[in-house]
Amino acid sequence: MKIPTRPKRRFVSENIIIDSWEKLKPIYEDLVNRKITSLNDLEKWMLDRSELSAILEEDLAWRYIKMNIDTNDKKLADSFHFWIKEISPKTAPYTHKLNLKLINSEYINDLDKEKYRIYLRGVKQKIKIYREENIALFTEMEAKQQEYGAIAAKMTINIEGQELTMQKAALLLKDTDRKKRENVYSKIQERRLKDEKSLDNLYDELIILRQKIAKNAGFENYRDYMFSAMGRFDYTAEDCFSFHNAISKEIVPITNEFEKKRKEKLGYKSYKPWDTSVNVDGLNPLKPFENGEDLINSTIICFNKLKPFFGECLSIMKEMKHLDLESKNGKAPGGFMYPLYEIGVPFIYMNAVGSQRDLVTMVHEGGHAIHSFLSRNLSMTEFKSTPSEVAELASMAMELLSMDHWDVFYQNKEELKRAKLEQLEKALGTLPWVAAIDKFQHWVYTNKHNARERKEKWLEIDNEFGNKIIDWNNHESSQAIMWQKQLHLYEVPFYYIEYGMAQLGAIAMWRSYKILGEEALSNYINALKLGYTKSIGEIYETAGIKFDFSPNYVKELSIFIKNELKKLS
Repeated sequence: MKIPTRPKRRFVSENIIIDSWEKLKPIYEDLVNRKITSLNDLEKWMLDRSELSAILEEDLAWRYIKMNIDTNDKKLADSFHFWIKEISPKTAPYTHKLNLKLINSEYINDLDKEKYRIYLRGVKQKIKIYREENIALFTEMEAKQQEYGAIAAKMTINIEGQELTMQKAALLLKDTDRKKRENVYSKIQERRLKDEKSLDNLYDELIILRQKIAKNAGFENYRDYMFSAMGRFDYTAEDCFSFHNAISKEIVPITNEFEKKRKEKLGYKSYKPWDTSVNVDGLNPLKPFENGEDLINSTIICFNKLKPFFGECLSIMKEMKHLDLESKNGKAPGGFMYPLYEIGVPFIYMNAVGSQRDLVTMVHEGGHAIHSFLSRNLSMTEFKSTPSEVAELASMAMELLSMDHWDVFYQNKEELKRAKLEQLEKALGTLPWVAAIDKFQHWVYTNKHNARERKEKWLEIDNEFGNKIIDWNNHESSQAIMWQKQLHLYEVPFYYIEYGMAQLGAIAMWRSYKILGEEALSNYINALKLGYTKSIGEIYETAGIKFDFSPNYVKELSIFIKNELKKLS
C-alpha cells in the first residue's frame, strides 16, 4: 500500500488556512445560494459540501489532538478553543440551511434511495432537533467539557520521590507487595478526592446546560434529546434497560465468581480495592513491550499475521507519524483513534506505560484505524462517520481476533496464556461497568438531584453491577466517586452503552472466526467497508452476527467465553 496523499480538492481552495470565519463564510454562501437545476447538480453540490466537511473535521481534529498531547501549551488550547468559540457557532446555522436546501430540493426523490437512505434519515433528524438558541449553549458546553481533561491531566502522585501520572501509578497496583499496593491506592484516592468537589461542580454545570439544550429542542430531558441527536434509530431507551437487566442477570454472577476465586487464591480474609489487579499467583505484572516504538512495531507484526492489510494500515500511520502512544506529564488521559476524513489516514493517541492493558488499547484503536482505512474511499464524508455501535464492533472484535498472534508480545508461553485469560475475563468483565455507567446516565438526566444524591444513586447502581467481593470498609468515599474516572460522562454523554453492545458483537465475531476462519475475517472486512450506508442491524448481519442484547443471546455468548476460558485454564 502506498503512503496516501491528500486528494486534489474540487471545490475548496488548496491553500485555505482557517484562522477566521471570513475565510469560510463565502464557501458556505456559495453552497447556500447555488442554483440546482438537475440531479447531477444536486449530487455535485452534495460532494462539494462533503469535501468542506472533511476539511473542517480534519482541521478541528488536529487542534484537538495537539491540545491533548500537551495540555500545558496555552497556544494549543487557544487554537482549539478558537474553533469552538469562533468557528463552530457560525457554521451551525449554515449547516441547518444546507440540510433544508437538500431536503427541499425538487430532485431529492431522484437520488438513489438505497445509497442515500441512511444519510437522508440522519439529515431529517438534524433538521427536526435544530434550534438556533442552542448554538451558544453548545459552544459553552463544549468549552466546559474540556475542563475535565485539564483537571485530570494535572492529577499526579509522588511515589518514592518520583512524580507519576494516574496511568503510571495504576501499574503499581499490580505489585505483589500488598503494603505497597495499599499505599499507592491510598495516594491515588487522596489525589482524586482533592478534585471531588471541582468535578462535582463541573458535572452539575454540564447537566444544567444539557437539560436546557434538550428543553429548547422540545424534549422532556437530555436523555431523550441525545437519543435523537445521536441518531439512535435502531434501538430505544427500553432496549437499554433490557441490556442492563441481561447483564445484571447473566454476567454479574460470572464476574463475581471470577473475583471470588481471586480472593480464595490470594488467601485474604478481606479483599480490598487494591487487591483487584495483582496476579493471584504472586507473579509480576505482564510487560508485553518496552516503549511506544516497541508497541507499534510488535502490533504491526501481530496484525500482519492476522491479515497483511491490517499491518499495512498501521505501517502507513507509523510512517506518517500519526501516532502518539506514550504517557507523559501534561498529556491528557485516555486513548482514542481520531479519523482524518480528508487524508483518510487516522491518528492514534494513547497513554501507554508498558502494561497488558496498553497492548489491548493498541489493538483496540488499531481496529478503529483499520475501519477508517476500509471506509476511506466512500464517496461522502458522512458515509464514513459510523455510529459507535459499529465503530466499537471494529475495535473490540480486533482485541479478540488478534489474540492468536500475541506470541509476538509474549515469547513465554505461560505469560501468553495469562494475557489471554485476562483478556477473556475482561471481555465479560467490561459489560457490568458499561451497564452501570449507562444506567447511571439514564438516572442523572431523568431525575432532579444534587451531588450527594448522585453519589447515593451511584452506590446503589454499583451494588447491582459492581464487584460484590471487595470490602470497601474505610474507603466508601472512594467508591462513591468511582464514576468520576469515566471521562465519557463529562465529555461525550450517552456514548458508552455502545461498548457493551459492541462487546457482545465482538464475542460473536470471534466465535464466528473460530468456526469459519478466513471467511469470518472477510465478513468483518465487508461489514466495515459499508461505513454508515446501512443500518446497524444490516452491518452486523453483513459481519455474520446479530445485533441483539436479549438475556438469551447474552447467556449464549457468556457460555462460549466460559468454555474458551476452560480450554486455557
